[in-house]
Amino acid sequence: MAPHVKLTIDGRPLEVPAGTLIIEAAKSAGIEIPSFCYYEGLSLQGACRMCLVEVDKFPKLMTACTLPVAEGMVVRTDTPQVAQARKAMLEFVLTNHPMDCPVCDKGGECELQDATFRYGVGEGRFDEFKQHFDELQWSPVVYYDRPRCILCYRCVRICDEGMGVRALGVADRACPTKIIPNEIDYLHCDECGMCIDICPVGALTSGMYRYKTRPWEMNQVGTICTHCSDGCKTTLGVRNGRIMRGDNRDASGVNGKFLCIKGRYGCDFNHHPERLQSPLMRIDGRLEPVSWSTALAAVATRFEDVKSRYGKFGVVGSTRTTNEENYCLQRFAREVLGTNNIDHHRTGDLVSLLDALSGRPSALATTADLYSAKAILVVGNDLAQQHSFLSFQIRANWRHHGCHIYAVTCGPVREDNYAVRAVRTSEGEELRGLNGLRDQLTAETELVVLFGDAIKGERVKELVAFGDSLGIPVKYVCLVDYSNSRGAMDMGLLPDLLPGYRPVSEAGLMPGMALPEMLEACDLDVLWVVGANSLRHRKLASRDPFIVVQEMFLTETALAADVVLPAASAYEKTGTVTNVCGEVQRLKTALRTVGTKQDLEILELIARQMGVRLGSWTPADVFEEIRKVVPGYNVAVSALDVGGAARTASPNGRIRLASRPELIQSARDTLFTSGTLGRYSETLASVLEGPGRLYAD
Repeated sequence: MAPHVKLTIDGRPLEVPAGTLIIEAAKSAGIEIPSFCYYEGLSLQGACRMCLVEVDKFPKLMTACTLPVAEGMVVRTDTPQVAQARKAMLEFVLTNHPMDCPVCDKGGECELQDATFRYGVGEGRFDEFKQHFDELQWSPVVYYDRPRCILCYRCVRICDEGMGVRALGVADRACPTKIIPNEIDYLHCDECGMCIDICPVGALTSGMYRYKTRPWEMNQVGTICTHCSDGCKTTLGVRNGRIMRGDNRDASGVNGKFLCIKGRYGCDFNHHPERLQSPLMRIDGRLEPVSWSTALAAVATRFEDVKSRYGKFGVVGSTRTTNEENYCLQRFAREVLGTNNIDHHRTGDLVSLLDALSGRPSALATTADLYSAKAILVVGNDLAQQHSFLSFQIRANWRHHGCHIYAVTCGPVREDNYAVRAVRTSEGEELRGLNGLRDQLTAETELVVLFGDAIKGERVKELVAFGDSLGIPVKYVCLVDYSNSRGAMDMGLLPDLLPGYRPVSEAGLMPGMALPEMLEACDLDVLWVVGANSLRHRKLASRDPFIVVQEMFLTETALAADVVLPAASAYEKTGTVTNVCGEVQRLKTALRTVGTKQDLEILELIARQMGVRLGSWTPADVFEEIRKVVPGYNVAVSALDVGGAARTASPNGRIRLASRPELIQSARDTLFTSGTLGRYSETLASVLEGPGRLYAD
């Protein structure tokens, strides 16, 4: 732990770690020092001079964003001299700045606007003619208005240091200085929009949000992104029942202030014109709109009929539905339908990892560990494309703490740029590539290992054995694809495991069919698909099963259904999801789409039609049952109530289960694809880089 120093800011005695910048020390005491160029976590720029403060024994005003604290230092942040200096700096900034606040997208959120009101710069002393330049569209996502730019260089630094892309730079010198994209007239990058969000003025604006509304006209709802499994929190700005934008203003999630293109712009699928808003039922060979009561009655009647004659059910769950919905779905399948044929698309072999670790809870890494670990090993995954937040965490760790990074992949990845050692292997030979790293890894004090679907089955145990042989503390992250892929496994959407990875024999059941076996079964009577597109790349072997699909769009699976029930999206739900590192976070309802219902509500309505009572169906009550029943999920609800994350615990002991690596297959999504949802996102489809490909960095 760094030694602490004592100082005084505006008469308040403080004690902060040595090396803390004055601007951060003041913030810890609730004292705001304005600054345009400073941004926590990025390199120091000292460009705007707005953070000038008085420091005893210094002959002139000092910049609070570049000066570290010292023992006995006395700082004053709000004196007439300081106010006059800041006002003068604003006059310089406003010399060429257009006074177009009424039409600027940043109005109401502009740091320059706030500072101008605070220091009362009603008029300036400069009469120079303001230069005008046409607004430029650098991509479908990013627009640039050069006259508004105050050259704080935040955008350049976040793209270079934070994202590792270097898509923005600075051209020319003195008055003609400007920000330029990495191509002649357009951006070629991750299209994450971090540069827009970090811009203190309206120089960079969003193609999704510009000229559509004002911040005070929207309802801001912090919820969890529905795309990849990293579990980033996104703040949705909703007006008149429509998502106007996503941003990272709610920094209480595991991702802090980070968002990728999916979390910021990929929410537009919610309003796609092909969104289902009425139940559909197959009548005379065609899917026709029907009422909810008609559709539910048809489903319940067929379920009861098949159950009464001991027919065969197949139930496919989702990696995007909530923990509460997944838990109730497996209960419904096992307790009401009497089937253990329940599964989902598995994208990572977490079960084999938990079995190999034999209940060592300290061996599972959190997202925070990726920022603090001394060494990190990436095996068989293109993190920047498939897990952009985890990649961001690792880059921040390297910049701030000097983390040692190792990569063993079958192609180039972004981690190569700052890795101690990068090893290329052919696909499937990743474990063999680890042997050449043994000496270097043994010399580390600790290690976090991240691996994708390239390591599965017995190979997971070999990886853990390799980690154990290093003689240092090793933690693991098994990478999975979607927002609740981890929760789907935890909640028992598996044919041979109950919630909490308990064997089905505990409930007196025999293992059921896995997903491929259900689709290949010739005697299936009912196939019930909740939020998945299982028939996108394959066909059913059974000739005439009754197919029920709960879905947002007419996917390939929905088109084959007998009954289609329109489901709400994750942005229209309340409940919890579990990210790739086992951290539970809570969804909040941001809006509703007419005609749709939450999957949990649909399950309840079908149960009622069948005369079944499984207890309370509210998300809060179901989660309380999960906390009591599912091992490892007795988490602190208070952390979820304040918008944070709560870490689950791993199962205690071995998981007696035959390994089936053939069932593990990542969808291999990139930054610009996201399964079915990605197909219905106009923004993801419009960017030049989409759909992209893995191992192309």
